[in-house]
Amino acid sequence: MSFNKFAVLIAASAALLSGCAKDGDIDATGGVAITRTPCPAVAIPAYTGDVTLFNPTGSRDSRAIDVVANITDLKSTCDFSGAEVQTNANFRIDARRSNASGDRDVVLSYFGTVVQGGRIVVSKRVSRVNLHFADGQFRASATGAAGASVNKAAATLPVEIQDRITRKRKAGDPDAAIDPMADPNVRTAVQRASFELLVGFQLTADQLQYNATR
Repeated sequence: MSFNKFAVLIAASAALLSGCAKDGDIDATGGVAITRTPCPAVAIPAYTGDVTLFNPTGSRDSRAIDVVANITDLKSTCDFSGAEVQTNANFRIDARRSNASGDRDVVLSYFGTVVQGGRIVVSKRVSRVNLHFADGQFRASATGAAGASVNKAAATLPVEIQDRITRKRKAGDPDAAIDPMADPNVRTAVQRASFELLVGFQLTADQLQYNATR
């Protein structure tokens, strides 16, 4: 498995777990209320939230670090009022260079990937952002955006699966202590209806390996 696929799967699996948001409200029966929406979870895959540029490019010595950039302040909005679930993510990219001499522009690439069920890549779009360093300035910032459009029907659990998950169970019932997610059919249905919007830097294999092993 390549580093890119590994990073996407790690983050997608983590995001999948957040597909059902725990409200934490206690209902009249003493149970905990859980609300699930068709909105994709939004996350940054492991090892793709920052990028390091070296000069010379082939060096990995700390003294050769040229520019370091990070994705931060990731926020999203979601509209599921129509047949398509529309999700928009916005974030900031903060960068620092080691030499503040002269004006400089650095162009970085980032991706927005829609993943279904924690493993199936539905779509991917690569965009670019320009970071401008003014003469004498070590730091620069820019903003980025990514979006996802998911069919609402595909992101909605079948009624029978919803009923099995949310059905109130009483003490003494044969399945009172059994987690519905232990049923392979329920687990598969939840995975199939779970989508994620993953955002990160479009790294080379060497850059990703550096992030994963430094």
